[in-house]
Amino acid sequence: MELVQPGLGLIIWMTLAFAILLWILAKFAWRPIMQGLKDREQSIDEALHQADKAREEMKELKFSNEQLLKEAKEERDAILRDARHVKENIIEEAKNKANEEANRIVENAKESIEFEKMAALTDMKNQLGDLSIEIAEKILKVELAPKDKHKALIERLISEVKDN
Repeated sequence: MELVQPGLGLIIWMTLAFAILLWILAKFAWRPIMQGLKDREQSIDEALHQADKAREEMKELKFSNEQLLKEAKEERDAILRDARHVKENIIEEAKNKANEEANRIVENAKESIEFEKMAALTDMKNQLGDLSIEIAEKILKVELAPKDKHKALIERLISEVKDN
């Protein structure tokens, strides 16, 4: 039962040991422990503050990334629109040049055909004239063999020329 009811001396010695322990802790350990707790609390507060700041920066970065993505898409669309417009212009210019070239070729072909036609007509007229002259020579040789007919024809031709 002694353990349940401690003696007066034991209580005094335990109280004295406890007081000495408190004094040693207060003198040497309390300040460093409290300082360590304050430092720890400050570092935790700073870490929380940095985490909040990082979270805000992430939100801003996300927003700016979305803005950049949106601007990039708009720029891409504008470039594609311009490219389509340039493509259409190039196609239109190519069609116009092809039409002009086709018209020029047709005109050249028409002129060439006209020149060939004129040359053929001229050649035909020359051949017809040569044939007519040959036939006329042959007819005149036969008809004008007598000199009287020759003179009469010349006089008739001269009188026709004077009348005109």
